[in-house]
Amino acid sequence: MFDISVIYDAGVVGLRMVMPLFAIIIVYQCYAAMRRRRRPEKPLVSLYNPRSGGMIPVVFWENSIGRSKSSDIVINDLSVSRNHCVLLRRSAGWFVSDVGSVTGTYVNGVPIHGRAQVLIDDIITIGSTEYRLKRGDDFNSPLRSSRFFSKVSDKPAIQAWKLMFMITLFHLFMAVEAMFWNDGTNVYSPLILFGVMAVVEWGFFSVSYFALRRVNFELEALGLFLTGIGVMMLIRQVERSAYVQLIAMGIGIALYCVIVKFIEDPDRVQKIRIPMMIISCAMLASTIVLGKATNGAANWVYIGSISFQPSEFVKTIFIFVGASPLDKLQTKRNLIEFTIYSAVCVALLALMSDFGTALIFFVTFLLVVFMRSGDIKTVLIPIGAVIAAFFSMRFLAEKISFIGDRFNYVLNRFKAYRHVWDYADVSAGYQQVRVLTYIASGGLFGVGIGNGYFKQYFASESDLVFALVAEEMGVIVAIVLALSVALLMLYARAITTRARSTFYSISACCAAGLLVVQLSLNVFGATDILPLTGVTFPFISAGGSSVISCWGLLAFIKAADERTYSIKR
Repeated sequence: MFDISVIYDAGVVGLRMVMPLFAIIIVYQCYAAMRRRRRPEKPLVSLYNPRSGGMIPVVFWENSIGRSKSSDIVINDLSVSRNHCVLLRRSAGWFVSDVGSVTGTYVNGVPIHGRAQVLIDDIITIGSTEYRLKRGDDFNSPLRSSRFFSKVSDKPAIQAWKLMFMITLFHLFMAVEAMFWNDGTNVYSPLILFGVMAVVEWGFFSVSYFALRRVNFELEALGLFLTGIGVMMLIRQVERSAYVQLIAMGIGIALYCVIVKFIEDPDRVQKIRIPMMIISCAMLASTIVLGKATNGAANWVYIGSISFQPSEFVKTIFIFVGASPLDKLQTKRNLIEFTIYSAVCVALLALMSDFGTALIFFVTFLLVVFMRSGDIKTVLIPIGAVIAAFFSMRFLAEKISFIGDRFNYVLNRFKAYRHVWDYADVSAGYQQVRVLTYIASGGLFGVGIGNGYFKQYFASESDLVFALVAEEMGVIVAIVLALSVALLMLYARAITTRARSTFYSISACCAAGLLVVQLSLNVFGATDILPLTGVTFPFISAGGSSVISCWGLLAFIKAADERTYSIKR
């Protein structure tokens, strides 16, 4: 008699082989759509020099003007300061703002203080150089651009509903795989979880596409694709955790929508920088008092049965504080405030022994500093300060037991680095050896959702989830998921040339950079390419705080896209 289970088994094996290709297609379509449906790049206004007859195109919403080579508009005039003034566009029109220059900035011969509006044909005097503000159409020369995402593709982008359908189908395939696990039985809980998640995903799509009338949805689709995979990976470990992850996904989506709407006006963000600094520092300080140590780091706060990591929420606030409109960004006060704030955050995280998150914050700080100045030399001083702090801790560790315990905890992380097989049966290398073993056992196509053995090890669903994905879904899918997060940095860098404010440019690049640094520490730490730091895989790892934080960071990348605040016609 023919056994129908053979057909089921063959079908599940077929799904395992199809899903890697399906994942590649989804990620490709997401990024291909991000490149399309864009206006051709052209000047917004132009600056005409009556003396030389030259005309400078103004292509950004905020433009630094000065003698520095890093300025958007460089003026070779000794009477012009290195960072002299800023020409910026707002909903009310064009404005010019002096940023502490020596000789001042004038509009029609009148010195300006703060922001001053400029109209077409007004004269802007910068040092001894005069410019007349002209319309963008008056500049007739072509603009050259070699940036991938800045090029306008003539190919039509995939329709948003088709992309969502592909993502939903991928998650359905995961649910079907999870129904047939290695004990020989099939249960319907994965399908129930999938159904609830599909309602959340399509509800979000409907609100964005029909109610808010957003013209693009590919970045949100990528976030849903990744988060949905993280939710489905949990169904065969702890079912309750899968639903907790799904709830966190819903909260993260809500936070995403709030942030995108709130930062629509970058000047509004500037008004809450100081309160946000105080709130985030208070959150980290309270963690030192109330937090409980988990895996050596006291970064978890428990309220009854609910636990969360305040440091994850501070990541979003950190981006808020680090980015500013250009005319505020170039003031010394702004830089000093952010430097002190960053030092406090990193120091508080170090006191919690959460050195992985402290490293993420520090690298993000370097990104902000570099984007402010455009000079690699500016990052050398903070790097030197951190090296000096490390050797200071080493000295104090011998004198003060409190510091010694935390410093020794860090050194233990380096003990087995690049030698994990020598410590395969002890804590120093136990986790990475299992990670490498089960990544290899999964092969290219994996053993199926729930059929892996790595899930029985500690932190398999969080800090070491890359190995779990590689074992159960295959190395190809694991690499594709890592690349889908890593490519956010290239995308963010490309779209910032069209962003309406340096607030969007800096916040998008730094949010993407933060996610990529976190991804690198997770994947390379688990595989012994870097020391193990215990940070999460963005969007995929179990942990409500992490998922909510990732969606908050994604909002900054979304806001930098010029199409975000356009309305579908």
